[in-house]
Amino acid sequence: MVKRAVDGQKIFWNPQDSSRFIFGLEFFSSKEPVNLWSIFGRVKAARGVSDTTLIGRLEEKRAQKRIPIVEIHSFALMPNHFHLILREIVPGGISFFMQRMSGYSRYFNRQHKRSGVLFESRFKAVHIKDNIQLSNAFVYVHTNPVGLWEKGWKNFEVKSLRATLQKLRQFNQSSYLDYTAKSRFTFLTTQFFFNFYGSKSNCRAAIEDWVRFKAKNTELGSECVE
Repeated sequence: MVKRAVDGQKIFWNPQDSSRFIFGLEFFSSKEPVNLWSIFGRVKAARGVSDTTLIGRLEEKRAQKRIPIVEIHSFALMPNHFHLILREIVPGGISFFMQRMSGYSRYFNRQHKRSGVLFESRFKAVHIKDNIQLSNAFVYVHTNPVGLWEKGWKNFEVKSLRATLQKLRQFNQSSYLDYTAKSRFTFLTTQFFFNFYGSKSNCRAAIEDWVRFKAKNTELGSECVE
């Protein structure tokens, strides 16, 4: 699933914007009403506590009341759009979840003193039909940020494999680190892909092997891979 901003404008201007959106992923994936302005106020007041730690603490307090409507398997935040891999738990769950997530527009306008529509009218969703498509979606979401520093990414060009992998491992605005290092976000259903690939190391290999493949093609040149 992908949802883009109107006219390609940026929707994440600073770390606070990203944190606010990620809070939405956690607290809007279930049925109960949530006042994110109140929660976000507690975050800003909790000095010395990371956003991921605070999300975990708040989630522990509400876990027994939580009635999930979707499972969130993967995400990646880009400057002017975002990607999600979701599984619907209740009928209409994805549409309801995305409707609740639209509150980010109100936050963004209020925070940055703007008005008007922020996102394109509707999210673009693709129903995953088989394991090949599922694997491709998983790899695509987690390698999408590579295009931020490797401008030829979409054209199968990676100038520096080492630098690209290093930056990918430092990118905090996706679920990549939850699948390759340590769990950070309690709202992610990571076990599904751990089972799908067989292990955490295999999840990492699936993502990084695609980067290596593009880097190898760059080294060989197009005449060698055609």
